Amino acid sequence: MTSSSPQRRALVVQNNFSPFGTKLIKGGYVNSDQMKQALVESRREGRPLTKVIETMTGKPLPPEMIRHYKQQQLFELKVLYGVESLDPELDEQSETQVADLINTLIPLKVCRQHRMLPLAKQDTTPPSVLVAMVDPEDLGAQDELNRILRPQQLVAHRLVIAPEDYESMINAYLDQQQQQKAQETASQGYDDENYDDYDEDDEEEGDYPDDNEPVVVDIGSDLADLDDLDIGEADADDFEGADLSSAMKEAAGAPIVNLANKVLIKALQMGVSDIHIEPQEKSLRIRFRKDGMLQQAFPPFPKKIIPAIVSRFKIMADLDIAERRLPQDGRIRRVFKRKKVDFRVNTLPSRYGEKICMRLLNSSSTQLGLDKLISDEETLALCRDMSSRPYGLILVVGPTGSGKSTSLYSMLAERNAPNVNISTAEDPIEYTLPGITQVQVIREKGMDFASILRAFMRQDPDIILVGETRDKETAKTAIEAALTGHLVLTTLHANDAPSAIARLDEMGVEPFMVSASLIGVSAQRLMRKVCSECRIPYTPTPDELARFGLSASHEMDVTFYKAKTTNAQEAKAKGEALCNTCRGGGYKGRAGVYEVMRMTEALQAAINEGATTDRIKEIAVEGGMKTLLAYSLDLVRQGYTTFEEVERVTFTDTGLEAELKAKRKTSLTCKNCGAGLQQEWMDCPYCLTSRF
Repeated sequence: MTSSSPQRRALVVQNNFSPFGTKLIKGGYVNSDQMKQALVESRREGRPLTKVIETMTGKPLPPEMIRHYKQQQLFELKVLYGVESLDPELDEQSETQVADLINTLIPLKVCRQHRMLPLAKQDTTPPSVLVAMVDPEDLGAQDELNRILRPQQLVAHRLVIAPEDYESMINAYLDQQQQQKAQETASQGYDDENYDDYDEDDEEEGDYPDDNEPVVVDIGSDLADLDDLDIGEADADDFEGADLSSAMKEAAGAPIVNLANKVLIKALQMGVSDIHIEPQEKSLRIRFRKDGMLQQAFPPFPKKIIPAIVSRFKIMADLDIAERRLPQDGRIRRVFKRKKVDFRVNTLPSRYGEKICMRLLNSSSTQLGLDKLISDEETLALCRDMSSRPYGLILVVGPTGSGKSTSLYSMLAERNAPNVNISTAEDPIEYTLPGITQVQVIREKGMDFASILRAFMRQDPDIILVGETRDKETAKTAIEAALTGHLVLTTLHANDAPSAIARLDEMGVEPFMVSASLIGVSAQRLMRKVCSECRIPYTPTPDELARFGLSASHEMDVTFYKAKTTNAQEAKAKGEALCNTCRGGGYKGRAGVYEVMRMTEALQAAINEGATTDRIKEIAVEGGMKTLLAYSLDLVRQGYTTFEEVERVTFTDTGLEAELKAKRKTSLTCKNCGAGLQQEWMDCPYCLTSRF
């Protein structure tokens, strides 16, 4: 009796689950505790139980188990609502018949509002319409059906359908309608009221539009370049089995699927950093951010495809397509031309639908190394000296998309060696470096930056990277690690290097802890580089130079450049050829702009005294810090960029004031005798000669 009681208790535990749950436990896919947790998460998040289990275990369930779950789900729905259930895999429905009924009998708006689909007309007495409903007991839906069908002498014969099957069938209808629209448009052409003529050769040559240059794309046509987006056998395990190549073959004639893949392909071909899918009042807008600037990527699409294209991207990112009221985060993993690419996906409910923003994380196309990022030799030496320290805190600050993570990983790449233990906490993991331990933040499980950082302290680390410091707990834990013999690298959102001190103070970190642990702060921006093939040399006026604190007499031997921007349509009308490098944009690629503030005794004293950001900046500049403005002006002098880019990215009144103060302090020498002056006197006190 005693020996058999554990087995009997286990059997009782299993019998508390559904047949599907019991089968999973007996098959060894999950244990009892995991099953209980999966059931709770499935109910709380509204996700299918199979998806929750696959996420929890990290292993896909076999098709027969997923099919078994589907059968149990339909059986439960049938018992719950007392009507027959619809299984699209067994009871195939005519897409044409469904589309005809939506177009002529039950409008799409009603179908989406009440989550139902008309399937077929039946020769019964009286005549009836077979309607699949997610909630057959919805009284509002029943009233709406009666209102529509009664004048036609029809009645509704209800079936229950699983939510995911409903979404799949309604998306198939939307795909079919969009394909028909694309074919009709292609056969009729575009008039002046909609779009200008589009030359497909332009896109093949890389002639991409800007905001004022709409382009027509036939999304229903064959997309031959999609073969480039493939998952090789060697990468299938690493990329969760997402095979777009086979998916494209299965989705032949599905324009929404093709459009979603076309968006990803074009973004990768153009080398953009972000994709914006933006529902508007009367259309859907898709824009790309390239070299820091947003530009129109496709023509406006019809408003009716918004739900379908949003659902498609959410499915690709493994998000909950039924949740439309809360923001969600996900990830799409693919291989492009045999290089691994991640798309970080975020959805945001907006007035006209869910907006999707995707950040491209193409780690394979990024070359790590401080010398590949920093062009100024003095700044490069300063950064390398900071990162070579055995312990302390290094902050990298700047806005989103300014290349902070790339700079941090470049520091790690130069320190990565067999005798150094490096651990990173990231959200998400953007780069992969061999030989280091990388940990993904999972807030749902309680694994935030602070908790991971505390765990690192028990892992004997030498160097720790914290993806982002955004709260007091993370900041204090990072500083404590820096004070106990570890080199800690992290990012912070601040405008420039001196303002990082105020940002930490705002978080509640004591000034003495900051001054004792901080090695230095590196602020950075990314600035577009002027195209070297079509740039235009010119001589700026003295007023233009003075605006940036420059003197015409000191810049006489410098060649300045302007960008040559050319509108593609205007150039085509005039028969002019676009620049082969920048395609008329005037800029190609980006360069980093850096401001490195190394901790000194004067800065430590100022921080401990609670000095203002302006005072800290003044002390740093006096100590030789090159500001963001000074660095960017050096890039202008070297011909890398233009004054227009400086004004767009780094030019501020405070930055100019700091530069002018520094120049006044370093240039107070008598032109006659060369004596150093301590104040801005009109006459030299040594030889009594006017300085001007």
